[in-house]
Amino acid sequence: MAISLTHLNGKPATAKDLAPLAFAGYAHFTAMQVRDRAVRGLDLHLERLRRASEVLFGQHLPNSRVREYLRAAIDAGGPDASLTCFVTSRPGEFMATSPDLSLDVLIKLTDPAQPPAGPMALNIVHHQRHLAGVKHVGEVTKTLCLRQAQARGFDDAAFENSEGRLSEATIWNLAFWDGEQVIWPQADILPGVTMQIVTRQLQNLGVPQQTREIRRADLSEDMAGVIMNSWTPAISVSRLGDRQLANGANFAQLLHEAYQTEPSARP
Repeated sequence: MAISLTHLNGKPATAKDLAPLAFAGYAHFTAMQVRDRAVRGLDLHLERLRRASEVLFGQHLPNSRVREYLRAAIDAGGPDASLTCFVTSRPGEFMATSPDLSLDVLIKLTDPAQPPAGPMALNIVHHQRHLAGVKHVGEVTKTLCLRQAQARGFDDAAFENSEGRLSEATIWNLAFWDGEQVIWPQADILPGVTMQIVTRQLQNLGVPQQTREIRRADLSEDMAGVIMNSWTPAISVSRLGDRQLANGANFAQLLHEAYQTEPSARP
């Protein structure tokens, strides 16, 4: 049975509730996979929402209230789901801020994610996301880059900034393996929750990691690559632009194993 549930501030949302939010672009969000009513990296999701609210609104909601809203949605939607939690404000888009600014939490539950099997081939495009450290809505360029990449025979797109450094992909973080260590691109990116989970669990496992610049010239058949997001801790990447990469199956398996060591928590 398909899951389709939307809550606003902890209660089922009506069409009247949602009409003012249709196509609204001044909001941020976090996305997660719920399994057995629990979430990996819950602390990281709450911290992301808090920090982004401070950037966009100059204030944030208490973690206890956000957890209350998450719990209400999960209890209503079922034990396994994809959950997206948005935070927006009244007054909203194209309106000046107000002393009476009020924050709203919109939560959507849909079916659990079914990520691509991979390996993936990524087109490289010149792009830098605005407010890269905030997971905000309204990024039409990401979908456009995805569709243009697929029209060129790729599966998706990765971004290269004005300095020629690889940063991230449309809805994914990038990670590489040089045979000895995990390499995270040094660039202005959104640190994904899955990326943060994997990073801390690799550290616990004693796996070497490094953050450094990655450019097209650094890519070779001796280097493996993966993409990750809330759907999955790793899908191997076979090609970036015209550069073939090493078989990333073992690297992807390592990141899956690291991710699985992260404990789950119920909101």
